[in-house]
Amino acid sequence: MKIIDKAMKRGATTLSEHESKLFLAEHGIAVTREVLAETEDGIVSAAEKIGYPIVLKASGDELSHKTELNLIALDLRNEEETRNAYQRLLSHPDVAVREVLVQQMIKGDRELVAGLTRDEQFGPCVMFGLGGIFTEILEDIAFRVAPLTRGDAMEMMESIRAKKILGPIRGKTPVDREILANILIALGEIGLRYETVKEIDINPIKIHDGKPIAVDALVVLSPG
Repeated sequence: MKIIDKAMKRGATTLSEHESKLFLAEHGIAVTREVLAETEDGIVSAAEKIGYPIVLKASGDELSHKTELNLIALDLRNEEETRNAYQRLLSHPDVAVREVLVQQMIKGDRELVAGLTRDEQFGPCVMFGLGGIFTEILEDIAFRVAPLTRGDAMEMMESIRAKKILGPIRGKTPVDREILANILIALGEIGLRYETVKEIDINPIKIHDGKPIAVDALVVLSPG
């Protein structure tokens, strides 16, 4: 709750990506290894600690559309690429970049989405579906009212049209559905426990060796 309290005190309506993932990790949701840094040398040091390849993202509560603003650098493989990418982010014409998120690069072409929304009639509802760029295009998603049982979570996985993506398609390791169910159950519990959390969007959830990992996340807060 300290993360949310600090954000509310500064008048923020969203948590930064890093804060969002710290909050989710506190509730048992696996997230990428990452470090927040403010200097070029600090970014390089963080990259070496995490291990290449890495991702750089401009960070801040006001930066919820980093991709559209070209404030992300992917698949950086050495110090030179990392320093060059940082200089590019720093020189953005429209955004003053004060801190950068140095993040583990998770590869994989299976992307899922999960989240939380509040319905006026039903209250907190958990969402799950096909993620990445296909979330808005295909709208292949399922909803359940919180709290969720394990059976509810499993039914959500079976109810999307692209459910085969969770299996051993093209020789890939099947998705660990127990871990995925834990994520959905945790989101429901967050919705019931924290009235100040208005919305959560975890997109994408990537699959690494069969295990779901939150690569990007946004927590939206209700006005204080």
